[in-house]
Amino acid sequence: MTTTVPKTSIEPALRISGLTVRYREVLALDSADLTLAPGRICGLVGMNGSGKSSMFKAIMGVVKPSAGEVVIRGLEPAAARKRAIVSYVPQSESVDWTFPVSVREVVMMGRYGTQNWLRRTRPEDRAAVDAALAEVELSDLADRQIGRLSGGQRKRAFVARAIAQQASVLLLDEPFAGVDKRTEATITRLLQRLAADGAAVLISTHDLHGLPELCDEAVLIQRRVLMHGTPDEVLRPENLALAFGADPLTNRNRYGRTAENGTQL
Repeated sequence: MTTTVPKTSIEPALRISGLTVRYREVLALDSADLTLAPGRICGLVGMNGSGKSSMFKAIMGVVKPSAGEVVIRGLEPAAARKRAIVSYVPQSESVDWTFPVSVREVVMMGRYGTQNWLRRTRPEDRAAVDAALAEVELSDLADRQIGRLSGGQRKRAFVARAIAQQASVLLLDEPFAGVDKRTEATITRLLQRLAADGAAVLISTHDLHGLPELCDEAVLIQRRVLMHGTPDEVLRPENLALAFGADPLTNRNRYGRTAENGTQL
């Protein structure tokens, strides 16, 4: 069963059509379709290996699809990235935390798309970075090497980079994994504020219990988009069973990572 959210006359911020991604013989995504309107927060739900990260990589243009297309605000991924329209907050595991850059420098990277090839810092760049650091409560740690932050502070630094970029489409890959309650609440508040200002937010998460509070809509994925509807609809046990084979809302630990039967979520 597939439920779709109500269509609007607003031009989509993100449109994915027939997206297929292969890594040699491995089929990561199979004809996936997804449309996301401006001002909406959409939760991407599925097991590890279901294609969530591959979808993010295809949206960012990091991997080339075998078939299908991605359109971001009317542009192909490469053009959207060049114009700083789309921003990506990666999983912690994909970042080299030993790299000698400060928190401020990481956040300033969000301004590169608006600068010339020399990347000279302008007053408006410094103002945007300072404002973003203040929003995530990291102003006092701006000159600290990024790897010396706690897990939650690192996540907030990358959210600050997205804020400084002023992107209208935001992708967040497991932003709540391993963070403290303060960081979780801060990120949730900021995402809701950005959506209220018109940004479209796509977020992969294992925190199914927090999905209705955070998201306007949700997508259930298992290589294909199995369902796209409201969080309450997607979280029905019979629908979750399509992707998980069990009800992870009741058969899971606090963070939704491993069910009692050993299934990795």
